[in-house]
Amino acid sequence: MSTGNEIDRGSAELFSALITPHRSLNRSGFLTLMLFFGLASFVIGIACLLIGAWPVLGLLGLNLLAIWWAFRVNFRNAAATEEVVITPLELRVRRVSHRGHVTEWVLNPLWVRLHQEASDEFGIERLYLVSRGRSLSIGNFLAPDEKSSFAKALLTALNAAKRGPAHNP
Repeated sequence: MSTGNEIDRGSAELFSALITPHRSLNRSGFLTLMLFFGLASFVIGIACLLIGAWPVLGLLGLNLLAIWWAFRVNFRNAAATEEVVITPLELRVRRVSHRGHVTEWVLNPLWVRLHQEASDEFGIERLYLVSRGRSLSIGNFLAPDEKSSFAKALLTALNAAKRGPAHNP
């Protein structure tokens, strides 16, 4: 029987990471970029209209619309997340797509190993959690250097989970 003041050793988090896609352009940068492209397209379009090349104005408008649409898709995809939590009793991977669709995997950390695909030129390209012959790709949003740091922390937590709750402070 446990009191409310005791910590359940089996559910203490050894590792927790929330991975989100990196976006180098924020909303104000997007507005500035679109303003610049819009102004440049307008000036070039009017100049072409004055010399009789009127279809260029429409094509520049379509070009501006395509750039806006591409950035909107990019910002919408930035809402995706991946959460990895390790306790002594389970490894939980929870993915939320940009549309809000949630997929969750619960693995026993005693049976999980981390597999890395690396190249000499780029470093770690892919990370997989392998358990009982099945593999789950994780950390796809991360850059190669970030994957290396993430893999080290994840391996440390997996090793701590494999030692068991009695050996983890």
